[in-house]
Amino acid sequence: MISNTTAKFIKSLQLKKYRKKEQKFLVEGEKSVLEVIQSRFKVTMIMGTEDFIFRNRSLLTALEVIPTTSAKLQALGTFKTNDSALAVVEIQPEAKLSIPTNEFILALDGVNDPGNLGTIIRIADWYGFKNIIASRETADFYNPKVISSSKGSFTRIGLHYCDLLDTLKDLHIPIYGTFMDGENVHGISFKKNGVLVMGNEANGISKEVETLVSQKITIPKFGEAESLNVAMATAVICDNIRRPSI
Repeated sequence: MISNTTAKFIKSLQLKKYRKKEQKFLVEGEKSVLEVIQSRFKVTMIMGTEDFIFRNRSLLTALEVIPTTSAKLQALGTFKTNDSALAVVEIQPEAKLSIPTNEFILALDGVNDPGNLGTIIRIADWYGFKNIIASRETADFYNPKVISSSKGSFTRIGLHYCDLLDTLKDLHIPIYGTFMDGENVHGISFKKNGVLVMGNEANGISKEVETLVSQKITIPKFGEAESLNVAMATAVICDNIRRPSI
């Protein structure tokens, strides 16, 4: 049985100020909960249906598990349907920023939609990008929409918030940025290491960051759509970056 105090605490973690205060966040849905249990994150509490608990009992033996119903999970979390589980997880201490310069990394300049950020994290995981650096204006990594749209990939990707301008200034590797007037991405021979900068959904890459971009790139347009969603564009460019290694 979930007490009123516990229910109120869980609901509060949907808001950034309480996540920051409590240093905890929510993970919802069977796949993501199972992934976070087996990841580097520390799970402090799990609420699950009897079926979920029975099927995964070997993974849950060392955890605080509270049996509940699908209806209660849906009332506590952000999912419209959740017939499995919800976990409360500790936020990891922010590590000292150390940018690897022997690989490709993603840089996000004000990507403020949580769904886009979560999808980009999932894309990074798919294409083997281990690290993302993000401006302070980028959506909160621990937002429930980010966690849910990443589909568990948040457990494998390092996302580091920073002063993006200062951080990029200190990197001595190619910096690729997306612009409408850039060079066709299909014709670019990408280096083995570098930074791919993706900009804000409405305004693109900021003027300040633009000054640091060593090569402007674009995805060629063949139809009449005005633009591509930033997450979709990230996937297209990541695919082109990885293609020479196949």
